Amino acid sequence: MASAESSVTGLKGKVALITGATSGIGRESAIALAREGCYVAITGRNKEALQEVLKLCCDAGLPQEKVLSVPADLNDDKDCEQVVSATVSHFKHLDILVNNAGILVNGGIENISMEDYDKQMHINTRQAFLMMKLTLSHILERKGNIVNISSVAGLRSFPGIVAYNMSKAAVDQLTRSVALEVADRGVRVNAVNPGVIVTDIHKRSGMTDEAYVKYLEYSKTTHAMGRVGEAREVADAVVFLASDKSSFITGATLPIDGGRSVMCPR
Repeated sequence: MASAESSVTGLKGKVALITGATSGIGRESAIALAREGCYVAITGRNKEALQEVLKLCCDAGLPQEKVLSVPADLNDDKDCEQVVSATVSHFKHLDILVNNAGILVNGGIENISMEDYDKQMHINTRQAFLMMKLTLSHILERKGNIVNISSVAGLRSFPGIVAYNMSKAAVDQLTRSVALEVADRGVRVNAVNPGVIVTDIHKRSGMTDEAYVKYLEYSKTTHAMGRVGEAREVADAVVFLASDKSSFITGATLPIDGGRSVMCPR
């Protein structure tokens, strides 16, 4: 059943659309919101993974009809439109957008191809922009909110991932810009900026299993808390920003990074 704290968060019975919900932060955010009694629409490209997340949301306390699975490729504008249309058709309204879908493309300016640059910016920035644009009228009706999943790379620069850095800095500016546009109409827009979190994004970018293990070990030295983060820790922040507990917060870019963004080399 839904958590006893649901009435405190104000999420019970609200509707959230989570993109990139098949794994990592998106998956954990969907489950965490379901646990609060929030109805969820989940989308991603992997149908089997979506069905697994659907089951986990039901296990967290939601009736099956309060979890909507919409397979889609958000690289396609028509798929983006279909996801929003299906969500509103099923639930009759939309309160929350969790803009999580994203990829990591490696390469510095000297070796990244323009094809890879466009791929990076399309899914991380253009898709996030379009999903906000498509959902905003519905969220305005409900005086809901938007939570964008950005990155510590939006706040600080890291070599070898120039397009990724740019894409997440753009998401941060998008968050602030839209927050100002809709604040006087009762809608909040915020972002979380995770540090290194244990997900599959690095492996999907081409990192081998062995290299990933070494990267996680090294990352203990780049985060002040001496460890990397877990997806559930970011999901907890997403729930907070989506809930009534953050009712006077908008335009924020909240680091969930174990102190990485405030560290300096010594």
